[in-house]
Amino acid sequence: MVNQITHPTLDKRQLILTTAEQLIVKTGFQGLSMHKLAQEAGIAAGTIYRYFQDKDDLVEAVRLHVLQRVADMVQQGVEDHMPLKERFILIWKNVSHITTTQNEVDVILNRLQYESLPSKPKCGTKIERQMFHKIEAMFNQGKKLGVFKPLDNHILASLSLDVGLSIARKHVLGCYTITEATLDAAIEASWDAVIQH
Repeated sequence: MVNQITHPTLDKRQLILTTAEQLIVKTGFQGLSMHKLAQEAGIAAGTIYRYFQDKDDLVEAVRLHVLQRVADMVQQGVEDHMPLKERFILIWKNVSHITTTQNEVDVILNRLQYESLPSKPKCGTKIERQMFHKIEAMFNQGKKLGVFKPLDNHILASLSLDVGLSIARKHVLGCYTITEATLDAAIEASWDAVIQH
């Protein structure tokens, strides 16, 4: 149970988001009810509706909350002045290192759950592009210089960085173990997939 006594710095909206995310990790979207969420957060059910219109609004807010954490993790240390390939490699390695703690693993699994929702996902929105602004800048600069293929940044990311996330997820699930050599080879293959030849 998450409550304000153990998390005094969290405001109620943040408390609701954090608790909802934890419930979704544990039970999936099917297990998320406003009653259970209120109970786990230690608040009245009516409090949730002060911050969110309905369950769909809450789920979208949690999705963006998770996505911001993913963006922060994968773009850590990436600077616009770095060479393109160095940025690309660092982003890939950040994605692969997301698997180092259970909390970060939960973020990956949570993100994947949002992508498989039956409702139409909101991909590539302005807010998402802003969250991943360092990746956007890398692809935009690379296309301008003729390094990357002239595709939409969302497609370039799907061909390269989403593959890294999929590999990291399979590593977490124990499907296979990724060594440094395997990771380096995967990064090189991914780079090769998006550059012009």
